[in-house]
Amino acid sequence: MGILNVGTQALQANQLALQTAGNNIANVNTAGYSRQSVVMQANPGQFSGGGYIGKGVSVQTIQRNFSAFLTRQSTVAGATQAADTARADKLKQLETIFPGGANGLGASINDMLNAFADVASAPTDLTARTVALTRIDETASRMRSASQQIDDLQTSLTQELTDKTIAVNNLTKSIATVNQEIARASGTGQSPNDLLDKRDQLIRDLNQYVQTTSVAADDGTVSLFIGGSQMLVMGGDAATVSLGKDAYGQINTKLTVTLNSQTTTMDENTLGGGEISGLLRFQNTDLAEGRNLLGRLTMAVTESMNAQHKLGIDLNGNPGTNLFTPVTAASFKVLPGTAPANTGTSTLTMGISDASQFAASDYEVNFSSPTVGTITRRSDGVVSNFNFAATNPVVIDGLTITQGGGAAAAGDHFLIKPYATSASTVSRQFSTPSTLAVASPVAGQMGAANRGSLEQVSLTARSNPPSVTPVKLTFNGAGGYTRSDEVPPNTTTFAFTPGVAIEGTTPATTPLSQWSVVLQGTPQAGDTYTVGNSKVLTAAGTMNYKINAGNASAMMNLRDLTMVDGASLSDGYAGLISQIGIRTQSANYAADVSSSIATQLDNDRASVSGVNLDEEAAKLLQYQQAYQASAKMIQIAQGIFDTLIQGLGR
Repeated sequence: MGILNVGTQALQANQLALQTAGNNIANVNTAGYSRQSVVMQANPGQFSGGGYIGKGVSVQTIQRNFSAFLTRQSTVAGATQAADTARADKLKQLETIFPGGANGLGASINDMLNAFADVASAPTDLTARTVALTRIDETASRMRSASQQIDDLQTSLTQELTDKTIAVNNLTKSIATVNQEIARASGTGQSPNDLLDKRDQLIRDLNQYVQTTSVAADDGTVSLFIGGSQMLVMGGDAATVSLGKDAYGQINTKLTVTLNSQTTTMDENTLGGGEISGLLRFQNTDLAEGRNLLGRLTMAVTESMNAQHKLGIDLNGNPGTNLFTPVTAASFKVLPGTAPANTGTSTLTMGISDASQFAASDYEVNFSSPTVGTITRRSDGVVSNFNFAATNPVVIDGLTITQGGGAAAAGDHFLIKPYATSASTVSRQFSTPSTLAVASPVAGQMGAANRGSLEQVSLTARSNPPSVTPVKLTFNGAGGYTRSDEVPPNTTTFAFTPGVAIEGTTPATTPLSQWSVVLQGTPQAGDTYTVGNSKVLTAAGTMNYKINAGNASAMMNLRDLTMVDGASLSDGYAGLISQIGIRTQSANYAADVSSSIATQLDNDRASVSGVNLDEEAAKLLQYQQAYQASAKMIQIAQGIFDTLIQGLGR
């Protein structure tokens, strides 16, 4: 019977080996499947007078070919790839909101400013004025359109984040359930290979959304953590994740994790990899910068044009008004702290100091005492100190911050979003061509009897209306001049330097200058130049202010005004495109690198756990031959047994 038992056990062992190889082949395309191998062991031999006689073979276990290190590395790399790819894809969508060429906002801004060239050539032509107003309306429309597209991108992003948190919750519940099944199956002393594969695949799927770390327990279960230490799955218990608020009440900006009634809020920097981290990073940094860049450009264009237009006179002799929706204190978004909540009664209001100094950023204001604290520019982390008791308002990056209300408490904090709504609310303020204020409120005239080469280079208005009393400059031919607005008049000889601006007030009085004129050439003794209110000069019959297009020229010259990050107003949009493009290019490069690393590490994992069809086919032949040999052994044993029985029967 010994040879029969040996043959039978060998037959059974090789049958299991054939079945395992077949199972490997069947699951070659199954996601997460780890190749299985039959581990055979020789049965203990039986002692006889001639030594130990072998008693055949038995199957020790079905081994799962698996490397914990490679699997962990591949999972982490996959999470990083998912984050980088998700962010890069969204940046590509953001980039399409700011096209170049004729369809871009930059072309619209340039067309609008260039339209004032035709108005300057024919200031009373209503057709040229209508074209300028049309260009203004088109620019405002493109600004609003870009803002709306950003809002639409935010809406779809929020929905995508919500869907992914639901997917995370489903996966964590599934992992917790499989943990319980593994704990029960592990009581047999054998490894539940298929359940382990299923859990590993669920963990890999989970890491596409949030990066996790795992800790194995003695009962075979695995605990998962995110953000380094926040429990996500513990044995058979799964946490619930959702989108949460930041410290200023802004919704959907953080990820909250709740387990056993304990809630933790985490940001994208803590989460590490995963699509949720990548999308939160895009939302909280890239999309916020895109909105700020658009809002800053909008505010710079509209405020500079509004300010210049107010320095003009329309065809009816009235001062100019706003071309675009003006910026008011309500235009700025100031959010008080909510986590922790502010305990003081202080409020902050915003205003504009210098539109050319704007930085595309939000700002955090933190109080260390009722009037003292710091302002952090979020775009680059630069920190500035303030003391409202000494200076109120505080000026930063062309913006004014005024403390009002009661006293602030130490620890109070505010988030200031200067450009959050400027592009979404901008519009043209009026539609009557005659009210376009292209005439300058000041005008200059050379003396009729001048004999020198004196000529006007530029005359800039700084107030509207200026003084009604004309100012007459009289040159002495020796490099000096006197002024009629001096008190008493013409008592001081001022030095004349060609090309250097002469301001509209005398140095002795130092009020705010109402105009600035630049003259060049060489005046002769007795030559004069008179500058004054253009309407007064018109009333005196020396000119017609309606054909004075000085303010139209000033509007056109805003193209070259240094306004956005040291660039001209006409180049501001190019700078915006450049910044978004740099971010997109960097994100694409990061996504390519992380994808390459993830692919390589997954290949390394598959080299251990994956199924090789050629190898399995060779094993089938090997085990088939062993199975046939075992069957032959049984056949021989049966023949011997039959011969023995027949001999005993005689």
